[in-house]
Amino acid sequence: MQPFEMVMNPKQVFLSVLIFGVAGLLLFMYLQVWIEEQHTGRVEKRREQKVTSGWGPMKYLQPVPRIMSTEKIQEHITNQNPKFHMPEDVREKKENLLLNSERSTRVLTKTSYSQGGDQALSKSTGSPTEKWRIEKHQGAKTVFNKFSNMHWPVDIHPLNKSLVKDNKWKKTDEIQEKRRSFLQEFCKKYGGVSHHQSHLFHTVSRIYVEDKHKILYCEVPKAGCSNWKRILMVLNGLASSAYNISHDAVHYGKHLKKLDSFDLKGIYTRLNTYTKAVFVRDPMERLVSAFRDKFEHPNSYYHPVFGKAIIKKYRPNACEEALINGSGVRFKEFIHYLLDSHRPVGMDIHWEKVSKLCYPCLINYDFVGKFETLEEDANYFLQMIGAPKELKFPNFKDRHSSDERTNAQVVRQYLKDLTRTERQLIYDFYYLDYLMFNYTTPFL
Repeated sequence: MQPFEMVMNPKQVFLSVLIFGVAGLLLFMYLQVWIEEQHTGRVEKRREQKVTSGWGPMKYLQPVPRIMSTEKIQEHITNQNPKFHMPEDVREKKENLLLNSERSTRVLTKTSYSQGGDQALSKSTGSPTEKWRIEKHQGAKTVFNKFSNMHWPVDIHPLNKSLVKDNKWKKTDEIQEKRRSFLQEFCKKYGGVSHHQSHLFHTVSRIYVEDKHKILYCEVPKAGCSNWKRILMVLNGLASSAYNISHDAVHYGKHLKKLDSFDLKGIYTRLNTYTKAVFVRDPMERLVSAFRDKFEHPNSYYHPVFGKAIIKKYRPNACEEALINGSGVRFKEFIHYLLDSHRPVGMDIHWEKVSKLCYPCLINYDFVGKFETLEEDANYFLQMIGAPKELKFPNFKDRHSSDERTNAQVVRQYLKDLTRTERQLIYDFYYLDYLMFNYTTPFL
């Protein structure tokens, strides 16, 4: 090859420079976008940590003010993202599941197309079952998009009281109307909640369905939920008496259907035509009740899963036995876990906020019962929906029947072990539940 043949002509030089220049520009733009994404992610993470009440690594967070602005309350409500709730699945036999915000959920893939089942997409990629379900899921996109554009009902409907014949329920009815109106006005004032339709299946995942009497009941643990499930089983013809159903049959028997087991049309139809009920409880009282039930008695799930993690993180110089079996968690340690923005284990339905279990500003509940007047409210509700006359709400304690029921006096004994700041932080944690259901601010 001659020397002059190895020299590139000007056109080739120009093209080479141009190609390298474009490649360098693209690389620079990519790096700039990547850096901005990383920065934005860190900012959002810090923002979430600021919003979350709890302890930092070395010091307490400051309590939020007792009087919150309209904007602040609205922010609290709109930031309740139901995508962090998992449907009950493999851990249902372990009393409940962890509502762990670190695990992403499968909102759109958890779609059922038969009214009797709770179907989810198969995890095994490429299987015929998965492909069939994906096709069905794709076919439902049109329905889903139509549903997503619908607005949740704003106004509560008048209750059908035609089946209530006894005048003794007049006072109960007046109280019920006040509760409904109060919750409705609260949500109208503070609840900018029109952006969660895409998480519909998780929003309704704790609602039980009884089709015969057209009832939707949202389960709030530690607020009479075990006996309410017994009632639903009797109404559904699965048992003759609520007193003959065991605890295990209630919680692990899978006899009752949940609203997220239906397709979109089935969910929407029931939300708009069935009588929707939720029963709540004073947040402090419910919290103490949950602690007593899960940590003061032998428990093969809560001790090894929650107890070990709590003792390890919040008990200095813990003995080896406590670290191994997780028994003997103290109430103060449990509160440290509850309020920690970096919990060693996830949240749990037994002490999760009602505002994040039942979404009362997304779903207009027709009936708001309270644990403090449980029997009266429940029996009035049964009359209203046309239940058999002989069916009465059971008043027995589901478990640990020899223990004193958790009441205001018992709660005060547990709160004595906490500082004023800790008590205030618990109140701040359940602030929305106190406001939505008009509970009296506790003496802190």
